[in-house]
Order: sequence, then C-alpha cells, then structure tokens
Amino acid sequence: ACAFAGLWNCVTINPLNIAAGVWMMLNAFVLFLCEAPFCCQFIEFANAISARADKLRPWQKAAFYCGMAVFPVMLSLTLTTLFGNAIAFATGVLYGLSALGKKGDAISYARIHQQQKQMDEEKLTGALEGQA
Repeated sequence: ACAFAGLWNCVTINPLNIAAGVWMMLNAFVLFLCEAPFCCQFIEFANAISARADKLRPWQKAAFYCGMAVFPVMLSLTLTTLFGNAIAFATGVLYGLSALGKKGDAISYARIHQQQKQMDEEKLTGALEGQA
C-alpha cells in the first residue's frame, strides 16, 4: 500500500508530493527488506539487513517504523500519504505494543497486591512493637 500510494503521489507537479512519494516507496522497500526478506531474494544483501533488523529491540523498531511513516506525512499532508503510511505506522505501533510486554492476569496482580499489603502490615506491627 505504501509503495502504490507513493507511486500515485509522484504523479503530480508539486515537488513536496513527489518527495513524499519517493520517501513512501523507499519506506515500502525498507519494510520489505526488514520484515519480508523472502520477497527480495534477488537482492544479495536482503538477508543481512533482515538479520540486523531482527537484532533490534521492539521499541527501536517501533521508533524507526513510526518515524519513517511520519516523515512523508509531514512533507505533504494529503489523503494519499495518510493512507499509504498507515500500514507502516501500524507496524511501528504493533512493535511498540510488543515492547510494553504481555498483559498480566488479574489473579497475579491480586496476589502481588495481597503480598504488599501483608508486608506493609508486618512493617506497621513491627514499628508499633518497637515503640512499646
């Protein structure tokens, strides 16, 4: 979607739209290299770039993909750039959510809260006994 929207964005006279379209096509190429290197088997360095991208932490990928997707929108705020970069931005958001970690269940949180409550009560009773 990013590549097609970028190509469509280049069919204009406005230089900012052309720059945003070229950047969007570059974004699509980088996303293919990092996320789906099997689509770029004809490129020799695709596996090396994919391996390097796999070593990045999820929050680093999130910042990279979201930053990559926001730049063309800042260059040219049109419907084409918004829709074209939505998938790249969504990929960054998903990596950001995975960086936050798995959601805990209510039972675990209740146990932790109960343990903290017991520790606070023990500290309070220990302090009261120390005063007496």
